[in-house]
Amino acid sequence: MIRWLLITAVFLALPAGAGQTLPRALAEIVDRDGATVGQAEFIQGASGTLIRITLDGLPPGPKAVHIHGVGSCDDHCDGFMASGGHLNPDDRAHGLLNPDGPDAGDLPNFHVHESGHAWAEFHTTAASLDGSFGATILDEDGAALVIHENPDDHFSQPIGGAGARIACGVIQAADSWALPD
Repeated sequence: MIRWLLITAVFLALPAGAGQTLPRALAEIVDRDGATVGQAEFIQGASGTLIRITLDGLPPGPKAVHIHGVGSCDDHCDGFMASGGHLNPDDRAHGLLNPDGPDAGDLPNFHVHESGHAWAEFHTTAASLDGSFGATILDEDGAALVIHENPDDHFSQPIGGAGARIACGVIQAADSWALPD
């Protein structure tokens, strides 16, 4: 009986999900000169995908960021147009505030400090790495994280007045992320 109680006590002391791994992806973010300016990490949880970005070297001020539907940033000199439009398999309207939206690529704005450094974290339920919910980020043609020169107004079409694409990162599968013990 004592052995059963000890085993039960040890089991109950373990955090939920300890040792569990979650799908993960990374994107190296480059500017229009092709220089690396940061990284984005995507971790897919049960209720959504966490996106964490760290940047250094972008112009200061508020910026829009979106998930685009094609995994290409090869045309950095031409403004990253090869990344296509937003990830939007359901053909929803653009904008987090749009009654006919949002599309699966819509994310909140973030701010780049005067030093050119930014760190931000977003959570979306509209897209997953493996397609288990929402739009699929890691499908046949992949996806890209695109940063625009201005903030998104979250309503106007097609990109909320966000302006030119100034940075881009191809989202690629990475080693899974293990929940802390």
